[in-house]
Amino acid sequence: MDFVADQMCFACGRENPIGLRLTFAFDGAEYVTRFTADARVQGYHGIIHGGIVATLLDEVMARLVWERAGPSATARLDVRYRHPAPVGVPIEVRGRITAVRRAGQVYETAATAALADGTVLAEATGMVMRMQPAEGEA
Repeated sequence: MDFVADQMCFACGRENPIGLRLTFAFDGAEYVTRFTADARVQGYHGIIHGGIVATLLDEVMARLVWERAGPSATARLDVRYRHPAPVGVPIEVRGRITAVRRAGQVYETAATAALADGTVLAEATGMVMRMQPAEGEA
């Protein structure tokens, strides 16, 4: 299976008409995106659906590994929700690599989603695997 970035990714694809269209930037070793939800992605009234929050956390971690190591995909995602994520309020999501294993094929990651005042809405840890052998391996 080929992993092709065709701009249709639900989280970051610029061509996906129903996607989140996230953009990312590095802040030191962390990868950061910001998102303000509207009511289309709410669960309960005024609260972002937990699956969307999980998507934000997953995407910041998986894209970070893709940027650092090439085509990769999430193998494990563990999310802990701490506070309801409000619709209409900017959320900052930060991801980082916490460990590299198996000769650069497996990356352990962590991420947080927080409000501007520092309130942590959700945290995640994950395992992201490279989808191609590391340089020089076959």
